Amino acid sequence: MGYVSAVPVPQPRAVRAAVPAGGRRSLAAALLLGALGATVVLLSAGQTWAGGAASVGGGSVAIEVDGASVTGVPTALAIVGLAALFAVFAVRRTGRTLVAGLLALSGAGAALAAVLGASDSAALNAEAARISGDTAAAVADLTHTAWPYVTAAGAVLILLAGLLALRFGKNWPAMGGRYERSGTPGAGRRAPAADPDRPEELWKALDRGEDPTGGE
Repeated sequence: MGYVSAVPVPQPRAVRAAVPAGGRRSLAAALLLGALGATVVLLSAGQTWAGGAASVGGGSVAIEVDGASVTGVPTALAIVGLAALFAVFAVRRTGRTLVAGLLALSGAGAALAAVLGASDSAALNAEAARISGDTAAAVADLTHTAWPYVTAAGAVLILLAGLLALRFGKNWPAMGGRYERSGTPGAGRRAPAADPDRPEELWKALDRGEDPTGGE
């Protein structure tokens, strides 16, 4: 009887360890949004954000600058956000909340930096000064592309991933969480066989390999 009563013990732990359906959906969404957002930010930051013309020797030279030249903040924060996205699974409780907050802030900061850089001309003026040799040189015929806004859109995806982690992160599994609660798989079922729960003396003798009918 002791063996039968002990076998079901690990089952409630397995149920608690299972990730709820809502948790699985939010986990998949956060991973997708975070990874996609970081990829978009990193790729679009390398595209041309602005262009213009600089006066050189009585003529003009067309110049362009990419996002990294305008501001390196979105790229840096995208990398931070990507690291925070995967770090969420290595921590629990308060640590997970803090990392999820960092993920959301990384997305918000990258989006703000990209929007502010969309109309920035400092990088173009610096490039014009370098080409012309005139520190007071300024760019003429200034134009801007849509890439800063694409970068901002990617950053918003990172922000959404962070918000999902803040809202649903408590339902997500942690690395090795199932093993920490119940040990290695199958261990819960082997333990009762080696240590029955309050068995009769007859069963204890049989477990030790003794013959209970041999008399005392």
